[in-house]
Amino acid sequence: MQVIHDTNPQSGGPIEALFRISEVLLKNGYEVEVASLEQRTGLARDLPFRLRALGPGIGKYGYNPRLAKWIRRNSRRFDAVILHGLWNYSSFGAWSGLKNSSARYFVYTHGMLDPWFRDRYPIKHLAKQIYWLIAEGRVLHDAKDVLFTCEEEKTLAQDVFHGYSYSERVVRFGTTDPSGDPATEMQTFRSAYPALAERPFLLFLGRIHPKKACDLLIRAFASSLDRLPSDLALAFAGPDQVGWTSALKALGKELGIEARIHWFGMLQGDLKWGALRCAEAMILPSHQENFGIVVAESMACSTPVLISNKVNIWREVESSKAGFVQPDTVEGIQNMFDRFFALSKQQREEMKRASRQGFLDHFSMEVTEADLLQLLSS
Repeated sequence: MQVIHDTNPQSGGPIEALFRISEVLLKNGYEVEVASLEQRTGLARDLPFRLRALGPGIGKYGYNPRLAKWIRRNSRRFDAVILHGLWNYSSFGAWSGLKNSSARYFVYTHGMLDPWFRDRYPIKHLAKQIYWLIAEGRVLHDAKDVLFTCEEEKTLAQDVFHGYSYSERVVRFGTTDPSGDPATEMQTFRSAYPALAERPFLLFLGRIHPKKACDLLIRAFASSLDRLPSDLALAFAGPDQVGWTSALKALGKELGIEARIHWFGMLQGDLKWGALRCAEAMILPSHQENFGIVVAESMACSTPVLISNKVNIWREVESSKAGFVQPDTVEGIQNMFDRFFALSKQQREEMKRASRQGFLDHFSMEVTEADLLQLLSS
């Protein structure tokens, strides 16, 4: 059984991780059920697992007593329970249903113990520390293991909150190797966005959110124009759940680069893969990024990646020579631009090959499968 707040694909990393983990489990003969705090009706998505949508709870936190009751009645049917995410009722409600059960459970934190949040929002962090002592710390303390997707995430999480210890374990995370025809995917993208059909562009792929440093990316692009290819464009693809796009568009207009920025919204399927394959590079200058699944997806497409050193898999990217890593500042992004566009054609082709090999070495589903099955058999 897996437990998550909701299964909306626009929710970001946790739901993507749940889908990938489900794929591994189903492939290896496990039955998978998911309990969530969302409406029972109106879910038109085609899901590969059985979904127990227990209805939304109260407020953003999502308090819903049905979750603990359902888990209490059903936990004995499962070999293991995996909780996804913190700071909403899905984790504490699941713990409440499991605390007198013999079922073992694991918790994926999905970057929610990263010190960036403490440093960026100190007042909110203080409130979370109190909640940690009352509830969330107990959830992690009682888990068989608290799971991290890479060593960097595990290291950063240490000593962020105080009062409860827990057992740490890294279960490497990967993503599905795109199985479609590359030429078809690229043509699908070019047909949908003819303005970029024959034009080089850098692709930002992810949620439009302040922690992703989209504003710094626009500023760095504007200040680097004299050193960039004259026809280079910047493209943003991803959902905007905080209403930031209008301010970013205004920033682009203010800096005089409005015509060189393209906004796609959320891309899925062939459009997403086509965009990744057509891009010169995928750029993600985030202030905080637990794993950055789009980085792995880009590498799977043999696309170089330009990322900040706040993306927790930056060490794997750097060691694979799959792209460039710099600080999450305007200057850092400028340095990535300079280094990437100074490469010769041959060097770029070598980086593309290295990117693909880095995906196979570090982020393929085979890597995830090995770690996850070992976890469940231990």
